[in-house]
Amino acid sequence: MSQNPDKPHSSEEKLSGLEDGQEESLDNPDQSIRKRIRQGAPGSHRDDTPKSSPPRPVSIEELMETAKGVTNMALAHEIVVNGDFQIKPAELPEHSLEKKVRDIVHKAFWDCLEAQLKEDPPTYDHAIKLLGEIKENLLSFLLPGHTRLRSQITEVLDLDLIKQEAENGALDISKLVEFVIGMMGTLCAPARDEEIKKLKDINEIVPLFRAIFSVLDLMKMDMANFAVSSIRPKLMQQSAEYERKKFQEFLEKQPNSLDLVTRWLQEAADDLAKLRCKMLPPHCSGDGATGGASALCSTAVQNQAYLKLLKWDHVNRPFPETVLMDQTRFQEIQLELEQLLLTGTVLLVTFSAAGSALVDMPGFAEKIKTIVKVLLTGMHLPSFNLQESLATIGEKVCAEVNSCLSQHGFAPFSAERETGLKGQIQAAANPDNTISKLIDSRIEKFLENYLASSHQKSLPAIPGGLGPIQRELEEIAVKYVRLVNYNKMVFSPYYDAVLGKILTKGESQLVGKSEES
Repeated sequence: MSQNPDKPHSSEEKLSGLEDGQEESLDNPDQSIRKRIRQGAPGSHRDDTPKSSPPRPVSIEELMETAKGVTNMALAHEIVVNGDFQIKPAELPEHSLEKKVRDIVHKAFWDCLEAQLKEDPPTYDHAIKLLGEIKENLLSFLLPGHTRLRSQITEVLDLDLIKQEAENGALDISKLVEFVIGMMGTLCAPARDEEIKKLKDINEIVPLFRAIFSVLDLMKMDMANFAVSSIRPKLMQQSAEYERKKFQEFLEKQPNSLDLVTRWLQEAADDLAKLRCKMLPPHCSGDGATGGASALCSTAVQNQAYLKLLKWDHVNRPFPETVLMDQTRFQEIQLELEQLLLTGTVLLVTFSAAGSALVDMPGFAEKIKTIVKVLLTGMHLPSFNLQESLATIGEKVCAEVNSCLSQHGFAPFSAERETGLKGQIQAAANPDNTISKLIDSRIEKFLENYLASSHQKSLPAIPGGLGPIQRELEEIAVKYVRLVNYNKMVFSPYYDAVLGKILTKGESQLVGKSEES
């Protein structure tokens, strides 16, 4: 189908709008919507933009509804995928208008409370309202079985009785506050014991009330995070269905929302077919293409596609739609693997140069890894100079090698061997470096094997030469495969549908070639 030159949105612009919405909607949905609308203006088309029919016009109301769906989907996804996810209190920018207004309102409230308590006789209207809010907060922390605590809170913080005591001048607010602090100490997490202890050192009522509400906010945050961690295992299946539903709604509004996925999977199928053709015996070369392509299956192509995400050009190429929400995570894994590749290369050339003397030396590999990690910090920043860093790494590694050799009674490196090792380490900056390419191919093979056996309990065997970086590689692999498996859980119906067409088309072309021959 030919591309419409008057199409209002290119596929890349549409994808960019969805990506921005996912990154910004949790913080400011309205701002992300305005940004999407601005991006709706006609734009230029790249030659590699997938060809598709133009999307139907979308109203502002539909766009608002879609943005809300993306917000909820992103939140559910974050809870399930990010094991360290925590709800945190909102912090307004220091000099923002919102913060100034909030501070002014809060100050006015607390000043009013202080003025009431200084009256003769004191007025307790505001204080009683605060006690009522504190009572509701304390009750909200209780579980159904906490009947005794519930009775205590209800009895001591009986607002009707407190009002009568205030009217008769018999209210002892300090005693009530003391009960509140004690109950907070009973209900709070151990991490809040220090905050509770500080409350007992505050003698003035108004600052004490402010501090109590501050700690209650922290306790509510703790309670929410505990609930999130408790429901995460049960949430995974529901979240996958929810994300699939929301993506389907988006797909119905933007019918070309799988263009990039289609191109991504097509490239993976082509790569896998070429790879399998190379692996065929020489006498099968005449039917190599047929043999390579006919052996493809949906799972293998999907795994190959996920491996391609670890070599992605994030600057010049948009991410496939179905993995867009995890682009940052895949990019982080990609950067970790690039650093691990250099670390593995340095270790391999170092052990090769030193021979068997250092291979089994306790702690040596860890020292080298620490040196490399420190000196490669920021290696993906534009200002980072890899050649200079590798030169410094070479100096440090040679010094460490000579130190360890001397400590264990071996002769240190000669100047010639030092120069050779430094040169090999600096050569790792070259993308065509033989050792780096070897390490890279073995890392990729390990990840490929792990993807293929991800439902098994045991990890695949570590390829030769990767032993010194086994722990780091396995940590990355676990994180990577968890991300991949959840993405498959959500989007496998879409992948199966797209690959069904791709693989059927490939088989039809092969049958045609066979008949012609």
